[in-house]
Amino acid sequence: MDIKKTLADFKKKIDPEIEKQLDRAIKEAGKKDHFVANSLKYVKKITLAGGKRLRPALMYYGYSAVNGKEKNKIIRTAVSVELIHIFLLIHDDIIDKDNKRHNTDTINFRYQKLGRKLFPKEDSEHFGNSMGIIVGDMVSALGNQVIFNSEFRPELVMNALSKLQSVVSMTVVGEAQDLYIGYKGQASEKEILEMYKNKTAKYTVESPLHLGAILGGADDKTLESLSRLSIPIGIAFQIQDDILGVFGSEKKIGKPVGSDIQEGKQTILVSKAMENSKRAQKKSLKNILGKDDLTVQDIDNFRVIIKETGSLAYAQNMAQKFISQGKREIEKAKISQEAKDFLLSIADYMAEREV
Repeated sequence: MDIKKTLADFKKKIDPEIEKQLDRAIKEAGKKDHFVANSLKYVKKITLAGGKRLRPALMYYGYSAVNGKEKNKIIRTAVSVELIHIFLLIHDDIIDKDNKRHNTDTINFRYQKLGRKLFPKEDSEHFGNSMGIIVGDMVSALGNQVIFNSEFRPELVMNALSKLQSVVSMTVVGEAQDLYIGYKGQASEKEILEMYKNKTAKYTVESPLHLGAILGGADDKTLESLSRLSIPIGIAFQIQDDILGVFGSEKKIGKPVGSDIQEGKQTILVSKAMENSKRAQKKSLKNILGKDDLTVQDIDNFRVIIKETGSLAYAQNMAQKFISQGKREIEKAKISQEAKDFLLSIADYMAEREV
């Protein structure tokens, strides 16, 4: 399967549905408050500015995995996970102090700049962050509403909504773990992998597959098999994401390269580099991690240490091991061949995204 073409074709199908949902929300908000309506227009701009729609695609193939037949209905409903994704990203950008998303100003940064113009004597950063929290909450409600208003059987809708709430709760656990170990300034490999599992693997891979399968009437045994293949693939996805955050380009990742370094993120790359580094290297890593005025030279020095300590090769090898584990589980799973082909292709794609 040509996974890039498959995702691109799916994006063409889902983006008009995302646009419809947001246009409807913008229209309703406009009846009450134009400022809020304009904020949703900006959400629409950010959402449609980029993204591969991986999560809604996984929801679609989760439905296909159990031989669901109402393909148009699941495409419309898969908008829900993209909206939940946007909600979490809006809040994540505040936590990470990011100002770019898909090469576009984040919600919090846009309203921070607007606050400077409208309220020059007030705290513009607080205004921007507050707007990000409020708008994120609204987008979360919209994501839930999509499933609630879908035309699947009521008991399936209720099961899917229950699953969605547990997904968000688990993502919050992972986000808290990420925040805590970042402030602590150190973490073991075990702690980092547990955080990857909660923050990324369950949210990015397992939950969309489960949501689709649930709406297709899946039993617990099928959901368990989807979990076994999802978690290792999702962890590999996060490891590769960390690598891209250091060695990728701003154009490809849609946000400043080195933002993870500036935030002092504790990743597998950092953990292994600290473990293997010499005294001078360790001192340099500590000085660079979390540095507010990060320079291009700092990023270059960080990259050199990550390579010299064998951390990059270690992380790449770990990602491949998780991918192999996930692919073995895909092969064993009793799901449709269409879903198997997609999942095998997506597994390779996740670990081979370009640096």
